[in-house]
Amino acid sequence: MLAFTFPGQGSQRPGMGRPWVDHESWELVAEASEVAGRDVGQLLLDADADELKDTRNAQLTTFVSSLMVLDAVERLGIEPTYCAGHSLGEYTALTATGALGFDDGVRLVSERSAAMHDAGLASPGTMAAVLGLDDEDVEVACRRADTEVWVANFNAPGQVVIAGSPDGVTKAGEHAKELGAKRIMPLAVSGAFHTPYMTSARDRLRDAIAAARPRDTEVPVVSNVDARAHATGEEWSSLLSAQLSSPVRWKHVLLELSQLGITGFIELGPGGVLTGMVKRTIEDSRHISVATPDDLDKLIDWLDTFDHAATIPETARHEGEHLFAVERLVVSPGAGVFTRRFDLTNQTIVDVGTVIGHVGETEVRSPFAGMLQSFIAVDGERLTPHQPVAWLRSR
Repeated sequence: MLAFTFPGQGSQRPGMGRPWVDHESWELVAEASEVAGRDVGQLLLDADADELKDTRNAQLTTFVSSLMVLDAVERLGIEPTYCAGHSLGEYTALTATGALGFDDGVRLVSERSAAMHDAGLASPGTMAAVLGLDDEDVEVACRRADTEVWVANFNAPGQVVIAGSPDGVTKAGEHAKELGAKRIMPLAVSGAFHTPYMTSARDRLRDAIAAARPRDTEVPVVSNVDARAHATGEEWSSLLSAQLSSPVRWKHVLLELSQLGITGFIELGPGGVLTGMVKRTIEDSRHISVATPDDLDKLIDWLDTFDHAATIPETARHEGEHLFAVERLVVSPGAGVFTRRFDLTNQTIVDVGTVIGHVGETEVRSPFAGMLQSFIAVDGERLTPHQPVAWLRSR
């Protein structure tokens, strides 16, 4: 059982798009640029560290980079049992599972980053990592500061992030050292994220989340807010709103994934930060970070240590051949955003060559005749070649 995890803001790196320019998955960049109304390619190729520190640039580039890596991994036919993402990465996870359409994901991340940027200007704050201290003692340090400072991220054992006013973070850091913290490390951010300082951003984002209408999914995503697996779109509408001003319980997310039976953690996106957190949190964990095309070969070698039948779906290996004796898969003919041609009824019959939808501008035609049972892909989901679209029962 595999989990895909997606990094958050802070994982961005100058030039992180260069290794992908000649890869098929780079086509996502043009699509994201069109939706966002910004040149995402320029940011991925040419932006320096200072430009990428801007919340609006950091979140958009990390989101698109992670989906580009996901696209490449899906082309190998590798699928997860669960997904999760750290802060911003939760939006990537929801887009990966189809809870958010690709376009909706880009729009939401653009709105989220702008709202958080503006909230940071309205309520100036900062963040710092407290290293080598238990969660409870970090919370005690914040209370002793007796001012506006809170725990923002429970990242891993001995790695907690605090956030709030500059004075509050300084005071809490001093108390944390008195309680035994090994180091207090300031973070280069433009606001006190995941605290009450983000209330205005949370209010602003509610309408955008409602407009995106998150969908139900087959692959659950474990939430930052409550460290529980969710697959219902209605639940995500409130969870994404709450996430902005609630602490990221990443350590608890990893522990929950382990309890759910996950045996392999695959981090998709720049940085490799989450892989380090897995090492610290899950004893004897099996993990890998995929950030460049070269890492794809490493991923295949890593998967050789697992049971292939459990990690690489039969549909990916046989590209739409038999599911069972009379059940067939219709798979994507290419890469792009999927749209249905019609809604299903109880007796939807198709013939060979019937167009059941489109991937981008390419028609998806059924290679079989029979009764269309269900769509596997959802409207707005971005598909890769040979990814399952629908299944039918042949005549």
